[in-house]
Amino acid sequence: MNDMKVRVNAQSESATKTVIKARKFQFVVDEPAELGGTNEGPNPVEYILGAFAGCLSVMAHLIAKEMNIELRSLKLDISGLLNPARLFGKSFDERAGFKEISVVIKADTDADEATLQKWIEAIEDRCPVSDNLQHVTPVNIALKTVGR
Repeated sequence: MNDMKVRVNAQSESATKTVIKARKFQFVVDEPAELGGTNEGPNPVEYILGAFAGCLSVMAHLIAKEMNIELRSLKLDISGLLNPARLFGKSFDERAGFKEISVVIKADTDADEATLQKWIEAIEDRCPVSDNLQHVTPVNIALKTVGR
């Protein structure tokens, strides 16, 4: 298969609120009130965890079907640990992002343990969001000034 370009466009509406457009969809990124936001949407790191949950869920169902695993229900609990000191410019001793992310997948299935272990390994291996979180991805940020 050929590479596929994935895009979003964003418009800042305030210091904490951004409206994102992805294909024909629109969503809001905002901070909670205690972080100076208006609490009109999840914050960026909550979206990362949500994107991870969504990707794991899609992969879990896709791979279960491939492996002939009956998946009656699926729930995911995901949490991330980060220190906001760098975000707020208070300390640069730790990274700005998550120190760790924990995932618990709760699957209602009759598959045996060996099959489920292969299933979980395939999910983690094939999930693009998991790949991005676990490996370095080159990021290029360019600035274009408007009105000059």
